[in-house]
Order: sequence, then structure tokens, then C-alpha cells
Amino acid sequence: MSNESRSKIMSSIRAVSKLESMVTHELWKKGFRFRRNVKGMVGTPDIAIKKYKIVIFIDSCFWHLCPIHGRMPKSNIDFWKKKLERNQERDKEHTQYYLHKGWHILRIWEHEIRKEFDITIEKIATFIEETRAVEASHKLKRP
Repeated sequence: MSNESRSKIMSSIRAVSKLESMVTHELWKKGFRFRRNVKGMVGTPDIAIKKYKIVIFIDSCFWHLCPIHGRMPKSNIDFWKKKLERNQERDKEHTQYYLHKGWHILRIWEHEIRKEFDITIEKIATFIEETRAVEASHKLKRP
């Protein structure tokens, strides 16, 4: 692939992916209310429900170097290695940040959505429902 072709492909990548839109559309249909790509929050979570301290990240197999599907580009290896490894470090930092603040965090891989869409939607829905229940019980215990 030429550098021009690769550059054109990379520039076409948007902040909100089609997969993310499909996931959020299904969750909205199920009655979940949330905010997408909340810029004021650390790491700009793909889905956030502040009331219940929930953040959900949908990680692309390429950009987050999925252990199953992540592939290092064959050209400009030093740049990509540094870039993708930094993305992984940042993911860990964001995860630790939210856990330290008492938030509930879920990370979903792109391949989970592509391979088992309905199962992944149920996984996310269950995570949200269980977290709501936990947060509701915490509020009842507080004076």
C-alpha cells in the first residue's frame, strides 16, 4: 500500500465509528440513557452515565492493539510501535483513573461487537443494570 493510500484511509477514520453508533442505537432502543463521547471526561468515554458512575470504552482492534487481531503495520514500524503502545498505556491509565475514583468501567473490543453483536449488547446491558443496582443500594445506605 502506498503512503498516499494509507494516509487517505487513516484520514477517513472518524471519532465516532459505525460500530459505536450501532451499539449506542441498540442500547437506546432498550431504554438506556447515556452520553456519547463526553469530551470533559478523562479519556473521552464512548458511553458515560454519570448518575451511576459508568464509563464504557469501545476499543478498536487496530488502535488499541488487540491481542487477538492487533497487527503492527509493516512500514514506519518505529512510529507505529511507539504510537500503539502509548495507546495501550493510556488505556491502562484511564482505567486506573476511573477505578480509583470509584467508577464502574467496561471495555469492549471491536471484534466482540463484530462477531457476537447481540451477545455483546446483552453484556453491556447487564453491566449497566447490575451497576445501577449497586449504585442504588449505596445511595440507600448513605445517610
